[in-house]
Parts: sequence; structure tokens; C-alpha cells
Amino acid sequence: MTRIISNFAEISANYNLALVDLWGCVHNGERVYPAAEAALQAFRKAGGCVVLVTNSPRPTAGVQAQLDAMGLSHDAYDGIATSGDAAQAGMLMGAVGRRVWHLGPEKDDSFFTNLPDWAKDQPPIERVSFDEAEGIVCTGLFDDMTETPEEYRGRFLSAKARELKLLCANPDIVVDYGGTRIYCAGALAQLYDQMGGESFYFGKPHPPIYDLARRVATGTGLKFSEDRTIAIGDGIGTDIKGGLVEGFDTLFITGGLAAGEFGPDVESPDAGLLQDWTAAQQMQPTFAIGRLR
Repeated sequence: MTRIISNFAEISANYNLALVDLWGCVHNGERVYPAAEAALQAFRKAGGCVVLVTNSPRPTAGVQAQLDAMGLSHDAYDGIATSGDAAQAGMLMGAVGRRVWHLGPEKDDSFFTNLPDWAKDQPPIERVSFDEAEGIVCTGLFDDMTETPEEYRGRFLSAKARELKLLCANPDIVVDYGGTRIYCAGALAQLYDQMGGESFYFGKPHPPIYDLARRVATGTGLKFSEDRTIAIGDGIGTDIKGGLVEGFDTLFITGGLAAGEFGPDVESPDAGLLQDWTAAQQMQPTFAIGRLR
């Protein structure tokens, strides 16, 4: 059974690396959770390494700027690994062709412009219209505050007929932005797959982002080992599934995406409800906590 804990400090001495989700765990898209920040600072002060592992479609520099704007202290983490970084590498290697249609908002333009140094040795990626495209790079909906995936069904029928492959830069289905639940690129890729299209994924729970997180952790001087690593997050199908597949212990934040499933007190999940719910998900996190603290 999943063990419910009250504070990360109860178990943190067993680990030297924490792979920590951002949305729903460290912040809600608008503000940082002070208790989560303090828990990560304490873990690092005791000698632990924190790599923030996010399904954001933005490269690291963009996520760093967002965290700085929200005021997350730099002493709460050692490095960042983003789905945007991993997906960007796949795009530059030609995963969906070199003439691509960008499905996503203008705020994600840095995915195409903020390129790693090694990109200069690769043939260029050209953004073109849908009709000219060899493949699709999806960073999200054009307007995630008003649109739903169903509005893209017609376009996807045309893409499927042309056998266009879709690169998904953010496998999350939904996130909570403040008090609003919005769809992510993963919801579009899921729809395309259901319609018979083919999508490639680079963020959690898929291996590329964990390979990147390992490299980030190793770059800090940490001697990486699976048995001293814990994956932390509120996405049962992304953070927890990915961590379990990689062989890590996992800490499920119940007060995030699934907060309404575990009783009236978000800070104290009901053990019986948690057990029934995780059994239905066919996943068993190692630990659970209401909020990261």
C-alpha cells in the first residue's frame, strides 16, 4: 500500500536526488507554494540534489524566466529538465520532417528560436503553413483558455489523410492554471492517436525526459543511482507512472490534479479513498502527501 506522509523530511534522508514536478507541486502557474519551496531548500541543505522535471514545452531558459518571475528561490533546485528541451532535440533530429507546422500559441515561439548550440550543425527546421508541412510540432492549443481538443478534429482528419506525424512537446493532458483547468498538448496528441494518427512524445512519462534529467543531475557532480532517486508530482499518469517505469520511488501529491478524489481535507488525504483510487488507476505510488512540504 501507498504510505501517506505528512512531510517530505520523514523520508528525504533515503534519497540524494529528487525529480520534482512543477505545476501542481511547486506552483500553480501563478504563484509558488511556500511550503514546497521550503521543503526543497531543506532537502538541498541536507545534501540532496533537486532537478525540476517539467512537461512544459518551453526550453529551460523559458522555464527559468517563468520561475524567476514567480519568485522561486534559486536555492530550491539544482537544475531543470523540460519536455521542451527533449522534444526540441527530437525535432532538430528530424523526427517529423524539417518543414513543420506549429500547432500552439505564440508564447511558445522560443521552442523554435531558442536553440541549443549543437543545432547549428543540423539542417534547419522551417516553420510553414499546414498545407506545406511534412509534420506537426504541437506545443499546445492556440488558445488554451477557451478551446478544447475537439475543435481540432477536422484539421486532424486532414493531417491523418496526409500521414503527418505529430511531435508532442508536452504530454500533459490538463493542468490547473490558478483556479482554471486548461488542456495541454498531450490532449491534442491523444486525440490524434485515437483518430489513427501517429504522435511522438518526449516528456513524462516517456524515457527521453528522464535521460535528460539524469544528465542534468550528473552535471551537478551527483553520482546517480536509481535506488536513491525519488520522483515527485501530482500527475498519476505522468509523474508517477514515469517514475515507476524508471524504477524510482515515487511521492504522489494528492492535492494537485486529483485533489477532489481523497476527501474534504486537501492537506490530509483519506487512506481508504487513496487506496481505491490508485487501484483503479492500476498504479501504486510509494508515498503520498497532500501538498509538498
